[in-house]
Amino acid sequence: MKLISKVLLALGVFTLAACDSSDGILVPTDDTATFTKVQVLHGSFDAPAVNVFVDGAEAFSGVDYKVGSGLVELDSGNREIRIDGILPGGDATVIGPATIGFGPDRIYTVAAVNSVSAIEPVVISQPDVPVSPDSARLFVLHGTAAAPAVDVYVTAPGADLAASAPVGTFSFKQTIGPAEVAAGDYQVRVTPAGDPATVLYDWGTRTLESGDDLTLVALPNTRGGAAPVTLVEMNGTATIIRDDINTPTSLQVVHASPDAPAVDVVVEGSVLVPGLEFPQATGFVEVPAGTYNTSVTVANNPGAIAIGPVNLDLAAGVRHSVLAVGPLSSIEPLILTDDPRRVATNAKVRIVHASPTAQDVDIYVTAVGADINAEAPTLENIPFKANTGFLALAAGSYDVTVVPAGTKTAAIGPATISVENGGVYTAVARDPLPGATDLGLIVLDDFID
Repeated sequence: MKLISKVLLALGVFTLAACDSSDGILVPTDDTATFTKVQVLHGSFDAPAVNVFVDGAEAFSGVDYKVGSGLVELDSGNREIRIDGILPGGDATVIGPATIGFGPDRIYTVAAVNSVSAIEPVVISQPDVPVSPDSARLFVLHGTAAAPAVDVYVTAPGADLAASAPVGTFSFKQTIGPAEVAAGDYQVRVTPAGDPATVLYDWGTRTLESGDDLTLVALPNTRGGAAPVTLVEMNGTATIIRDDINTPTSLQVVHASPDAPAVDVVVEGSVLVPGLEFPQATGFVEVPAGTYNTSVTVANNPGAIAIGPVNLDLAAGVRHSVLAVGPLSSIEPLILTDDPRRVATNAKVRIVHASPTAQDVDIYVTAVGADINAEAPTLENIPFKANTGFLALAAGSYDVTVVPAGTKTAAIGPATISVENGGVYTAVARDPLPGATDLGLIVLDDFID
């Protein structure tokens, strides 16, 4: 949890990143001043989530990558800070309690950036003053270590960048602004410095309203597509991910219906996946974001529709797993949202209940060879079509055992799995293969990659 230590050290000295402002180094003032405002952003793409405590009370809970806290108003002066890291074995205090001084009448943004192995804080500050009438204010931080020096263009929609001037050029940890622009419609684009023909990021047309006061942080893109960065917008109350306008969506299909024949997946009238058999999966395919009319038919028989047609709304930057579940007589789609971000401090493991013959189940994740009779279930009463979400596990080997709820009789397993920190894993509980009697698992993600 080096991330937390460095963030608090940064708060303690209030060192500004290289930027266009001239505030230099801020020195905390006396306690006669009134208030200060602080917002925190998790910008380390492979770091775990954290909890932040102020004066013994939890102020920020489960702050994950690309999530900000919103502005918190504090009395200026000294505050006691404690931070707990969310680790596979449970929360642990990793810094503090530490007494930190806050200066008055300022807005502080504290962003932890870079990978866990090279994590570092950037603290930027601006005066806490109103935005001018009929204007919006932007404060932009370059938070992507792997990205080069870039030019930032804020133009009328569709403007020719070759005929436009950038609002600024900056490198990792530097800032542009804070600067005001007239309220209206704008297109923000990012290019390599001096190369307006190569657009690295384009947020499309966006209306900046009068009074908007936005902190924008360019962070590594973990959501698919060619853009190396995503802009994270902090408006004081919420954090919004602004993907590149061309960011695709991703889709994989899993055949988990035990008595259904091979199927074709038909999207907008064309076969996207032909001849998928139980218990196969396609792997992820990138497609443009949008709404798709989708059906599942018997392979090579488009008139024999098993599922649908249904309209699937597939959002940009989101991975979707679509499972065909249940017996053929009541087959239906089960749509899951995936979380592909890799965390350096743990593996992420998800188990999906897609066995129609099994009732509610308990799931045990134990040391290899452990007797579940001496263990409490890791998860209890999981119904058909439910899933565990992504569980954080330390690297190593584990036994996974699935039992009917309230019993100790294994329906699946024990199945030994091996996981690594930074890995993402999914296992789908399924009915027996044709001619077999044992339930089993369909393994996905890093189990097969």
